[in-house]
Amino acid sequence: MVGDHLSKVLELVEVRGVVSGGFAVRGPWVSRAVIDDPMKFLALVSGRARLTADGLDAPMELGPGDVAILNNRSRVELEGGEGDGPRREVVPHEAFAAELFEGADRRTDAVLIGGHAELNPAGRALLSRALPPVAHVRASAAEANHLQGLLDRLFEEAAGSRMGSAFAIRQYGQLLLLEVLRAYAGQAELPPGWLRVLTDERLRPALGLMHAEPGRAWGLEALARAAAMSRTSFAERFRTVAGVPPLTYLNRWRMLLAQQALRDADVRVGSLASELGYGSESAFSTAFKREVGESPLRYRLRMRGESTRPASADADRPLIDADA
Repeated sequence: MVGDHLSKVLELVEVRGVVSGGFAVRGPWVSRAVIDDPMKFLALVSGRARLTADGLDAPMELGPGDVAILNNRSRVELEGGEGDGPRREVVPHEAFAAELFEGADRRTDAVLIGGHAELNPAGRALLSRALPPVAHVRASAAEANHLQGLLDRLFEEAAGSRMGSAFAIRQYGQLLLLEVLRAYAGQAELPPGWLRVLTDERLRPALGLMHAEPGRAWGLEALARAAAMSRTSFAERFRTVAGVPPLTYLNRWRMLLAQQALRDADVRVGSLASELGYGSESAFSTAFKREVGESPLRYRLRMRGESTRPASADADRPLIDADA
């Protein structure tokens, strides 16, 4: 299933959605902010707003339930509200707390919730290639049915100061990011990459084989047969949709699995090499260093005990996405 593939990818690259701020305001308003997070999302629970950001050719109109995803942007400005008088400047809060929404009325007020995705280098490469500079998820689209309800529940948790609300908000942050990705994948023409290939019905059987048995020596013939396509048609379609040839995708999928194992388990490098289909520990180590930028042992040491040391620049190389 597509959802299963997406869940596995998000686990491997340790993507985590975090709700990190917001505001409720009545009357004309404007809010400006510098963006420090590589992947920022702004969800408009109620009201209307006009969003401008670097990378946008024209302002983006947001309605109730809409979400904007800011991909490696440096600044954003939103303005909205009705009535006479000058616009009130709203300073974004860096913490998500009940007092931000005290007394808010969604029938008359603009309510905005902000958050970001926490990403490791692999996750940053994957999401940055999968999304445009500013992505617009529209609440009116059929794929966004669950998004408005989730935003409503998130607002109620924040405004209600209920017991356990902080824990609930953390969980909703994860679900919000997932629903945003689902909705965007369902309503937009995606660029070549991992998010697009996960949603391709014709390639799904072949993708399922590679994900289920990554250590098997898959050839184009077997993968094409699973997709009920000729070898040539399969190879062409896969490269068009994924941005890389099938066996390159498989190798990068293996590297994602290897990084997870090295971070989280005490598996020996030789055993991991065999499990992922490499003929020797040396062959695996060479492939790992080529893709990740450092040896498996150095990666393990850094991730477990030297996290303050900056990673090699090569570690930011996309592991699934690449230019076609």
